[in-house]
Amino acid sequence: MQQFLDAALDAATAAAQVIRDGYAGSFRVRTKADASPVTEVDEAAEKTIKAVLAARFPDHGFYGEEFGLDRPDAEYVWLVDPIDGTKAFVRGYPMFSAQIALMHRGELIVGVSCAPCFGDGETFYASRGGGAWRVAGIDARARPAVPVRVGRAESFPEAALSMGNIATLAGEPRFARFAANVIPRLQRIRGYGDFLHYHLLAGGKIDAVVESDINILDIAALAVIVREAGGLFTALDGGELTLDVRGVLAAATPELYRALARELR
Repeated sequence: MQQFLDAALDAATAAAQVIRDGYAGSFRVRTKADASPVTEVDEAAEKTIKAVLAARFPDHGFYGEEFGLDRPDAEYVWLVDPIDGTKAFVRGYPMFSAQIALMHRGELIVGVSCAPCFGDGETFYASRGGGAWRVAGIDARARPAVPVRVGRAESFPEAALSMGNIATLAGEPRFARFAANVIPRLQRIRGYGDFLHYHLLAGGKIDAVVESDINILDIAALAVIVREAGGLFTALDGGELTLDVRGVLAAATPELYRALARELR
């Protein structure tokens, strides 16, 4: 497991430097078929990540946000979003991260989330059975890591919830019920978005996340991190995280997870 984690951390560090250099300068932006933006920095970062991983594990598959699937039937498949939060990157605010996860026969086993321009940089990482860790900066192999753990909130009055990308969910009857039955009872509700609310959840700063309109590349690495920090992380309907996932529910404790799930189903 350590060799996979080390490779992911090295790939994230290499990509983070590419992203930092691009963020500081000018770059070309185009619009993809789904109307989302992509920059030459996204593409360069993904190529950098793939080069690092392919050099060490040439038999592994690779699923990248910008260049798609390569060897999808391999026993091990890397899931990569080189800049999760491209809209923020384009608009010049630092709410984006490089996401790298490893899936083994359908199970997520390694996750690295590196936010290179968030303050001085911040990296969270985890591997199955190895706990979750935070490093200040982009080079997680060169700096001391601090273990992170989710909080202890078990009920709505104790809980801080962050919601993201709720466009689809907001049009469903269950959201009206959720808004009426849950939101007034929470200690706090925010919309931190992208990597940040999952970093905050893993570190015990907030207690739950509800997010729709995502894909597996947005959350694969973050799911490993939150789970290894002691939290629960599933599809929005409670199912397993698959390549087709479109919404997620994550919470610090089983009690809070169950309470939120009841209101969302």
